[in-house]
Amino acid sequence: QVQLVESGGGLVQPGGSLRLSCKAPRYITSTFSSSTMGWYRQASGKERELVAESTPEGTRNYAESVEGRFTISRDNSRKMVYLQMNSLQPEDTAVYYCNARTAWLNKNEWGQGTQVTVSS
Repeated sequence: QVQLVESGGGLVQPGGSLRLSCKAPRYITSTFSSSTMGWYRQASGKERELVAESTPEGTRNYAESVEGRFTISRDNSRKMVYLQMNSLQPEDTAVYYCNARTAWLNKNEWGQGTQVTVSS
């Protein structure tokens, strides 16, 4: 059963914005709150890479390539995590995956991915 569901991908012109959403309908709130939630991406022919992550303690980490353009946020009460992407560039084109890492349960789960294409 799918644990994480992404949405919000699509086609956007260079310089545009998109907001990705990820929901975890099968998580209980306390488990979601204690999970590190992250966004990864995988471009064609490349390895999957971390884009941004949000820890239970409130720390946010970003890949250098998206620092200052992308913002990760989360709403624990709604079991949602978001990725606001601004100033998108063609090199941001990839399938974006939501990830949930719950250390105390030894769980590492992935969504099915959502395609983001930046092209004129």
